[in-house]
Amino acid sequence: MTAISLNLEPLVQGLTHEQFYKLCMVNKDIAMERSPKGELIIMSPVGGESGRQEANYIIDLGIWNRHTGFGVVFSSSTVFKLPNGGDRSPDAAWVKLERWNGLTKEQQTKFPPICPDFVIELRSESDRLKPLQEKMQEYLDSGLQLGWLINPQGQTVEIYRQAKEVEVVKFPATLSGEDVLPGFILKIDNY
Repeated sequence: MTAISLNLEPLVQGLTHEQFYKLCMVNKDIAMERSPKGELIIMSPVGGESGRQEANYIIDLGIWNRHTGFGVVFSSSTVFKLPNGGDRSPDAAWVKLERWNGLTKEQQTKFPPICPDFVIELRSESDRLKPLQEKMQEYLDSGLQLGWLINPQGQTVEIYRQAKEVEVVKFPATLSGEDVLPGFILKIDNY
């Protein structure tokens, strides 16, 4: 099952970030995102293999971050209030510590009004590629510095960077955190 997009624009035209937050809080059992166009996106659960891979990527990122202390790591349950109007949940995310500490406690507690510096999106069996690519572009447009779209079905990783063309590398791959995540290396094996 793929994510379902509901265009609620005629009903909720002008739905604010705060209203979206309240909608999520009264429907805590439903994972939702909101596109900048006002589409409500109901996220389907992932299978065991995708969940295992996602957890491993978060663990690797978290271990690197514990050693460096450079930022804050987030799971796929975190919704970020992006500056372009969307509310998105990457599979794994990282924000530089000084940017995170620049938010108020209330902003940190609710859906943080910040675009992550780094994200990982893992294409599960239920995901279509094009919406994920559009989501990655949305992150870039919101200030993302580095992003990886891992596509096990295509055996590729798409690397997104500010002001650069998307780079596509084949599995197996060793990905570098570059200047955004200094010293972070992630190995992607054949799925």
